[in-house]
Amino acid sequence: MTMNGTLTRVDTTNLAKALVGFDRMFDTFESRFAQQMATNYPPHNIIKTSEYNYVIEIAVAGFRKEEISVEVEQEILTVKGEKLEEQPSSFQFLHRGLSSRNFERSWQLAEHMVVKGAEIRDGVLSIRLEYVIPEEKKARVIDIVEVK
Repeated sequence: MTMNGTLTRVDTTNLAKALVGFDRMFDTFESRFAQQMATNYPPHNIIKTSEYNYVIEIAVAGFRKEEISVEVEQEILTVKGEKLEEQPSSFQFLHRGLSSRNFERSWQLAEHMVVKGAEIRDGVLSIRLEYVIPEEKKARVIDIVEVK
């Protein structure tokens, strides 16, 4: 990325020669990164709480629980906020600093990343994630058999 925030294209041609089947991953990464750079609403934090646990915190002030959805499909976490009702017309905003526009944010999750739950507290939506390594992918010691 350059100093002005634009994404610089990385030439992955040589990597594609050595890493078979990763070309889609590079293209997906590049397009997702460019999409995330294009918007910063709503603001969010990504926190690593331990070796395998993460939390995504999203500022959702002004949204009620029933106006927010959290969905995971094919390793893409999508959070949507959609206001269900308009503000009453009996008053007029002199200043509107709290945004109440609808939003949709997506994150590409790593393989084996599991969404463990979500909660709203004090205008912040917290989504708990855990990297769960399947048994067959964990390191193991192979027994050596002596043949006579």
